[in-house]
Amino acid sequence: MVGIHITSEIKPLKKVLLHRPGAELNRLTPEQIPHLLFDDIPYLHAAKEEHDAFADLLQAHGVQVVYLENLMAQVLRQSELIRDQFIYQWIQEAGIHTEEWQERIYDYLIQYQDKPLHLVLKTMEGLMLKEVVHNRQRSLEEMMSGYAGILIDPMPNLYFTRDPFASIGHGVCLNRMYSVTRRRETIYGEYILRYHPDFAGEVPLFYDREDPFSIEGGDILNLSETVIAIGISQRTQADAIESLAKRLFGNPRCQVRTVLAFDIPDTRAFMHLDTVFTQIDADKFTVHPGILHPLVVYELTRGKGTNSVKIVKMEDSLQKILEKYLEIPKVTLIKCGGNDRIAAEREQWNDGSNTLCIAPGVVVVYQRNEITNRLMREAGVTVLEIPSAELSRGRGGPRCMSMPLIREH
Repeated sequence: MVGIHITSEIKPLKKVLLHRPGAELNRLTPEQIPHLLFDDIPYLHAAKEEHDAFADLLQAHGVQVVYLENLMAQVLRQSELIRDQFIYQWIQEAGIHTEEWQERIYDYLIQYQDKPLHLVLKTMEGLMLKEVVHNRQRSLEEMMSGYAGILIDPMPNLYFTRDPFASIGHGVCLNRMYSVTRRRETIYGEYILRYHPDFAGEVPLFYDREDPFSIEGGDILNLSETVIAIGISQRTQADAIESLAKRLFGNPRCQVRTVLAFDIPDTRAFMHLDTVFTQIDADKFTVHPGILHPLVVYELTRGKGTNSVKIVKMEDSLQKILEKYLEIPKVTLIKCGGNDRIAAEREQWNDGSNTLCIAPGVVVVYQRNEITNRLMREAGVTVLEIPSAELSRGRGGPRCMSMPLIREH
């Protein structure tokens, strides 16, 4: 299966992109975690086991699992030119602008030239100063930084593959991440989409990582072939949504006719739209109780002029908005944590609303959200649980950890 085809949140999942947590998590320190957008330090060995259980479950249900690191390694195997271009671009985007240091880091990384997977994993892990300096006279900058200091930050958020890019129809929104800390993550998507034989020439870009406004994949939901929902959130700007909408409407192959921009609270708990609600069946959604009051939603449709959009402001309940745009008589909203406020806050914090639907009425969830999981089962949903003691420390659930590439047509 090549290319991308995603027109739904619930059609049977055929192919998905994951990243197995790696040594980048072992570069987290208590001092670094706020800067690297973590609240705690996961235990890597257990996180790998939990992630493997996630991948095994998907494969057992007929989903082809591909890994970000493997696809990127396959790209680097194609030519020395692509490999060197990637290394120098990665160094530049890491904030290393001195030519001497660029060459030192290149010389260090090129030792992995015959092991492209090791090279990719090393760029994800980041670099310590001592790895590059070795035994020689050090500069004043090196001495001030400390011999054991971090030269290039790790990318510990990479196992949340949902955010760097988003599949829309047959194309991709290659995102400009909100935080500088995460902005480098999209370099892998750029190279895979441009050079990997499964995607090169097959996948149009509806948005590019060099665009000026931030947008992240957790805010983008494919409600149907013709309607997508996007959160105006802590990490996705309204200007990005309008720009994306213009490109979607202007692409002759794109079937999207309506973009719904949901104005959600600008807080870490409501980080992305998919932490607020996710679709679990044709007429069922999980939802955070905090957005059951009337919402402000903007409807974006094609304007009369070239490259223009028409924007209509609406205020209504989530249920009525979903019923209208899904064109169904009744939508059932299953509250995260039920009617228990404390349970709702706890299970929202551990991504009780962040489900991955792999077929209509079949979802993958974190085992720890017992109340929400029970409520889904009572509503007739098949609930597949995965362990999450360590993975959940990154503040993202099964949907965050997966980027669907192909769902059933």
